[in-house]
Amino acid sequence: MPNLPISQLPASGPLTGAELFADVQDGITKYTTLSNIATYTTYLQGNNYGLFNQTGSSTPVTGVAPFSGSLIDGGIGTLSVPANGFRKGDAFQATLSGIISVDNNKTLEIKIESDGTTLVDTGAISMPGITAKRWRMDIDFSINNIGEAGVAEIATAGTITFRTDSAGDVVTEIFSNINNTTFDTTINNTLVINAVWGNSPSSSDSIYSILFSLLKVY
Repeated sequence: MPNLPISQLPASGPLTGAELFADVQDGITKYTTLSNIATYTTYLQGNNYGLFNQTGSSTPVTGVAPFSGSLIDGGIGTLSVPANGFRKGDAFQATLSGIISVDNNKTLEIKIESDGTTLVDTGAISMPGITAKRWRMDIDFSINNIGEAGVAEIATAGTITFRTDSAGDVVTEIFSNINNTTFDTTINNTLVINAVWGNSPSSSDSIYSILFSLLKVY
């Protein structure tokens, strides 16, 4: 094949990580792969770097129809990973904190999803009386395998902690799940975190975040 300008070479299709690149080590021309380059670049950056940081409070999710809404608002960065952008062993961490008010005996459910696929669901948490108290949620994600639905696997676990109106009372709920049936890394994945009120909620039931950040930690 004759030497051609780069612009006259066939165009690449979507990259998978196995593509070959030439490099020179100790004066000898060798080859490496896109995956190796990405791994080394991540190593140079450090394993811990930010993907998204919210820059304002989210819109309160209240006990008024539709009784649900997002705990994330606008910010800097991205909540999306493009198709084939995950690598096996990737790990992420999300942190949220904000203000919550609840009438006694209502329920609160947190659903963490990616493009309609449930990663983890706290289930309906029976809530005590809370008046404008602080809450915090920490979530960890691990990409255990990549591929199409039925092959890919993501493990998700976390805690949500909140103060109640009882003096000094702090409640922590723990949640976790492994999705190896509907999670798909060959498509775009965008993180969504929704709060859902239940058990006849009222307009005085409210939750919103004042802080949200998403990090890649490995």
